[in-house]
Amino acid sequence: MPAKVILNPYSNRWKAEKRWPQAESALVEAGVDFSLAVSEHRLHGVELAEKAVQDGFSPIIAAGGDGTVGDIVNGMARAKKSGHLGVIGIMPLGTANDLVCNLAMPLDLMEAAQVIAGSKTRILDLCLAGEQFFINNSALGLEPYISSIQHKMTFLKGIPRYLVAAIKGIVQNPTWQAQIEWDGGSYEGSLSLISVGNAPRTGGLFYMAPHADPADGKLTAVFVEKKSALALLALLPKAMTPEGKFVQADGVQEIDATRISVRLQPPSPAHSDGDLFPAEVESLEYKILPGMIDILVP
Repeated sequence: MPAKVILNPYSNRWKAEKRWPQAESALVEAGVDFSLAVSEHRLHGVELAEKAVQDGFSPIIAAGGDGTVGDIVNGMARAKKSGHLGVIGIMPLGTANDLVCNLAMPLDLMEAAQVIAGSKTRILDLCLAGEQFFINNSALGLEPYISSIQHKMTFLKGIPRYLVAAIKGIVQNPTWQAQIEWDGGSYEGSLSLISVGNAPRTGGLFYMAPHADPADGKLTAVFVEKKSALALLALLPKAMTPEGKFVQADGVQEIDATRISVRLQPPSPAHSDGDLFPAEVESLEYKILPGMIDILVP
């Protein structure tokens, strides 16, 4: 059975559609036997991935960005219901391609196709945010608040859009009252953000869970209480370093857990793998599912 490639043409503001002929040529040259399905609307990738698994295709290849990968993971989970989901590969056509970078996989399309052809896999953990599966990152508070800003921006493209949106969101300085519980610990008080990572980097620039390991059977969460926009702005350059210096700052806490329960007032936007939830949430339960998926790696 050939691989199933699921293309999200909208990834990277329609650049994925323009780059698909190059990606297709790379896959053909690498000798990958595949058939193509094209996502036509929001969450269509979930449906396409579910059907591909049911039809016996393997691996399932995400041709897009982190949101495309997230959709495909959710579709595979729908099809499998329980147990190991199968094998996923990535042709990186997104803006940030965070998961690819977190796993030191190639961004070059010819090299990415060779990785898929090589059939070498690495087993990764999968995560749940409520009923939504994610593989890289999820967040409440300031991070998805910033995502909602950048989705509305049309005058910038690529990574600079994330940075400008981050500065705008920080200056607006939204805050929430939070109750957080996890394995053996809890927090109650004001909160600017909580970022839950299966891997360190998100948003193309930010190492929000700098010590996260996607195969350690744990969620790594960072939550931040800062009372002023100036204090948050001071954290921004530190959050852009892979060394994770910002988690050492006052008002920042990093935890490892298998389950995390979050309650917020007022309700907050939320995202998983870069895709915003359709509505703001008051509470969210996070859970780790160890060793649930294989990814094609160099």
